[in-house]
Amino acid sequence: MINSRIAVYFLFFVNGMLIGNWAPQIPEFANRLNIDESQMGLMIAIFGIGSLISMPIIGIMVTKFGNAPANKFTSLVATSCLLWLAIAPNILVAAIAIFVFGAFIAGMDVAMNAMAVDVERKIKTPIMSSCHGFWSLGGLAGAVSGGYAIQFLGSTGQALFTFISTLMLVMLAWRQIADNQLTEKRQQTPIRFPKAPLPYLIGIVALFSALPEGAVIDWSAFYLREEIGADALTSSYAFGSFSAAMAFVRFLGDPVRKKLGAVKMVKICSLVAAFGLLLSGLSTTPELIITGFAITGLGLSNLIPIAFSAAGNLPGVAPGISLSLTTTIGYSGVLVAPAILGYMAEFAGFSILFTSLSIPLLAVFFLAPMTSHADYRE
Repeated sequence: MINSRIAVYFLFFVNGMLIGNWAPQIPEFANRLNIDESQMGLMIAIFGIGSLISMPIIGIMVTKFGNAPANKFTSLVATSCLLWLAIAPNILVAAIAIFVFGAFIAGMDVAMNAMAVDVERKIKTPIMSSCHGFWSLGGLAGAVSGGYAIQFLGSTGQALFTFISTLMLVMLAWRQIADNQLTEKRQQTPIRFPKAPLPYLIGIVALFSALPEGAVIDWSAFYLREEIGADALTSSYAFGSFSAAMAFVRFLGDPVRKKLGAVKMVKICSLVAAFGLLLSGLSTTPELIITGFAITGLGLSNLIPIAFSAAGNLPGVAPGISLSLTTTIGYSGVLVAPAILGYMAEFAGFSILFTSLSIPLLAVFFLAPMTSHADYRE
């Protein structure tokens, strides 16, 4: 029987599967609408704008009404977005579709992380890394199945299959999402931005961890396909290997974090991820590039979950507000970076792009002490 813990796993899996299916769709989307790298960067920036607008709104919705209505609303709309992108007839309609996609993927992110914090408190066991492990499994399933589906069904067939399969998973979790609302305690904390610097510093950790993750999602298939000359299926393995490595380590993340502590784990993970990006950026064969992305996934695996756990457990701040703040700062890289990264890739190449993204991870290493509130306390 599905309980609230399994229901939140389903939501993370669905969100990851939608992003995973988007990764191999990007080159098809760009080719169909004759979009080059810099224009695609602007499209991804529109995705980021939708994300930044929706996250504070969903954070307030979670704080006022609980995470159940926010999860139901965002997940239902998010499942259909890839289909609208696949059938968009022109750049204007595609821009609107990608804005809505960004808004509901990011809004769902806030809502499901709030539900994960709520479930952690109820069962008195840390589950955040495992939740993000299911996100990575969804990303892996989406990237691999999406690559095959595009190869044999075309981009529209792939998008339709994704819509049906993710909607079915949301429906399986639906009752427990609703039941969870009946037992959660409404937040009495005023809805306002915190004055202390700590929530913002945790947001910076999320931002510098999200930048390379977003780059792998948005540009890894482009890298292998356009610069290395790999086919669509091989290109999908870049994000697939990244997601598989992420998922593997995330399922170990909760007990390892409990043993090592959040701060030490952030330091180790940030250095591993930086090495993986250097390998991908400096390599010239698909095999080594894909291996580098896998190592990057190993390193990035628990940085975002630890940042979200820390944000959701800050004293004196409503989890809905702190989580929306952390995700907004983290996703701001999706708004600022895409156009810059697109131009960088167009004029300097993907090698420079991925090599340079190791630098923010060194900053994460030095900001690691800010995440100490992620350590689970009875």
